[in-house]
Amino acid sequence: MLGALGISSTEELFTDVPRKARIGKLGIGAGLEEPEVVATVDAILGKNRPLGDFASFLGGRMVARYAPAAVDAIVSRSEFYTAYTPYQPEASQGMLRALFEFQSLWVEMTGLDVANASLYDGATAAGEALLLCRRVHEGHRFLVPASLPWEEKSVLHNYATGPGLRIDEIPYDDGTGGLDLEFVRRERATGDVFGVLADVPNGFGHVDEAVLELKTTIGDIPLVVSADPLSLSTLAPPGSYGADVVVGEGQGFGLPPSFGGPLLGLFACRKEHVRSAPGRIVGATLDAEGQRAYALTLVTREQHIRRSRATSNICTNQSLMALAFVVYASLVGPRGLAAIQGRLAEKARSLAAALAGVEGLRAPRFSAPYLGEFTIELTRGGVDAFLEALARHRVLGGHSLADPRPGRSASPPRILVAPSDAVGPREIEKYAKAARAALAATGGNA
Repeated sequence: MLGALGISSTEELFTDVPRKARIGKLGIGAGLEEPEVVATVDAILGKNRPLGDFASFLGGRMVARYAPAAVDAIVSRSEFYTAYTPYQPEASQGMLRALFEFQSLWVEMTGLDVANASLYDGATAAGEALLLCRRVHEGHRFLVPASLPWEEKSVLHNYATGPGLRIDEIPYDDGTGGLDLEFVRRERATGDVFGVLADVPNGFGHVDEAVLELKTTIGDIPLVVSADPLSLSTLAPPGSYGADVVVGEGQGFGLPPSFGGPLLGLFACRKEHVRSAPGRIVGATLDAEGQRAYALTLVTREQHIRRSRATSNICTNQSLMALAFVVYASLVGPRGLAAIQGRLAEKARSLAAALAGVEGLRAPRFSAPYLGEFTIELTRGGVDAFLEALARHRVLGGHSLADPRPGRSASPPRILVAPSDAVGPREIEKYAKAARAALAATGGNA
C-alpha cells in the first residue's frame, strides 16, 4: 500500500495528523491464543462492580431507569436489530415509520414544528444546534450557562473551534443557581451574540424560572433549550416560551447506562429553520396506490446531494436507540411518565431532608425548585474522598461537578445527586448514615 501511494513509511502516511493528537504505542503486547485471550478478558471484566450492587444516587445526563421488558423484546426483533443503522433512502417502511413516530413524539414533547431522526447524543445535538444558530444569525459568540456540565461545554468548544466561534458563560445567582439575565442583556447589546443555550433542569438539577424570560431578553437571537425528556412530562414545553431549537439526551427512555453508551441525541426546531437542521428527517406521504407511506424527506448530510453545502457531517443516526425511546414512551404513556417524574421528585425531597441534618454538607445547595435531582455542597472534606467513602458502603453518592481538565480553576466541592428508580427509604437512610460517617472522619478540617 505504501508503495502504491509513493511513500516510504507508515509515519509518512500519517504526517497530516498532528503529533499532539496521536496516542503513541498502545502497549498491547504479543498475540495470545484464543483461550488465553478469553481468560485475560474475563480477569479484567471480573474487576467490574455491577450497578445493581450499589444504592445509586448518580445525577447527571446518564440515568439508570427501569425499562419494561417489552422494550428489549421489540428492539431485538430482526426487522430492527441490524448490524448498521439504516439511513439509506431505501430503508424499510417499518423502520421509517418507527422513526416518523419518534420524530412526532419529540415534536409533541417540545412544542416545536419538526424533529430529525436522531443524533449521536445530547452533547453533540447541542453542538449541532450551535451550528444551526450561526447559520441563521450573524455573530461570533454563543452564550451558555456557567452551570452547564463541563462535558457538554467541552463538546461545544470543539464544535466552535473550526468556524472560529467563541463560547462565553452566563454567570449564575449564588443563591438560586439561576441565570443572570442582566448579564445576558448586556451581552445581547454588543451585537455579536448569535445564539443562547439554556438547560432544563440546569446543570445543578434545578428548574430555573429565568429561562421563561430568556427569549424576551434576547429578542431575535436564536434560543436553544437542552431539556431532560422526562421533565417535559411535568414542565411546559420549551416551544411555549420561545425556544427555537430543543435538544436533549434520550438515554433514560429505555436504554441502560451501559458504561456510557450508546446514547441518543434529540433535536427539534422551528419550521423556518428546517433546511439548516442536521441529520435526516422522515416524512409521511402517499404511495402510487394512495396508501400512507414514509420516505426520507430531507437528507442534509454531505454524502447525499448537499455535498459541500451540507449542514453537518453526521454520518449515521441512532435508529435503534430512537426506536427504544419511542417504544418506552409509548408503553409508559404521558401519565406514566409524569408519575415516574413525580415519584423521583418525592424521593429527591426525602433525600434532601435526610441530608439536611448531616453536619458537614449543605443540601440542597441552591434554593430554586428541583425535580428529581439537586446539588449538595460539602463544607468540609473533599469530594473524591467523600464519594470513595460512600462507595465502600455500597452507595454511589452522586456525580462530582468539578471540571477535571488540566488548567481549570478549582471549583466548590459540589455533587449532583439523584435517587434512582430502585432507591427507597432504606437506601436514603443508608446514604445519610454513610455521609455522616464519611464527614465525621474528616473532623473539623475544611
